[in-house]
Amino acid sequence: MNELVKNIIRFVVFILFQVFILNKIPPLHQFISPYLYFLFLLWLPFRIPRLSLTLTGFIFGLSLDFFTKTPGLHAAACTLMAYMRPFIINILIPKDESDFNYVAPAPSSMGWSPYIVYILILTFVHNTYLVFLEWMQFGNFGYFLGKVVATTGVSFLLISITEILFYRKQKFRTNI
Repeated sequence: MNELVKNIIRFVVFILFQVFILNKIPPLHQFISPYLYFLFLLWLPFRIPRLSLTLTGFIFGLSLDFFTKTPGLHAAACTLMAYMRPFIINILIPKDESDFNYVAPAPSSMGWSPYIVYILILTFVHNTYLVFLEWMQFGNFGYFLGKVVATTGVSFLLISITEILFYRKQKFRTNI
């Protein structure tokens, strides 16, 4: 399947899954908000230019904001995460281009340890910024930190389950 078509299908599926399934789950606790939608941005190919990636993150977050009637919260968090993604990838993958010939991030392309660090860092950044924008007040820092940690933990658990259930066989990049 063409990479563009695959990513368009993922875009729609992740938005619909977040809106119609995860957002309908009754609150488990005051700290826990399950988010999985941003996995779309984490699964995008390595070679997307930073500007295109940031614009995709903004449009993706804005699409979720449209359904959830939040005024740009998810758009801001997804834009920040999409902007930071290339920096994190550059730190975690080998510097020698001949050693790294995969198309997209996955445990099979990066290895489990760098992939887990990649997921954890960007999930934490996304959730910290999103909770900060929702909260937007200074006062009980323990509540803020608890909500960020709990949301990141649940999101990481959902991402891990998704990775196990939907194994993605990685393709090598070619120089053709």
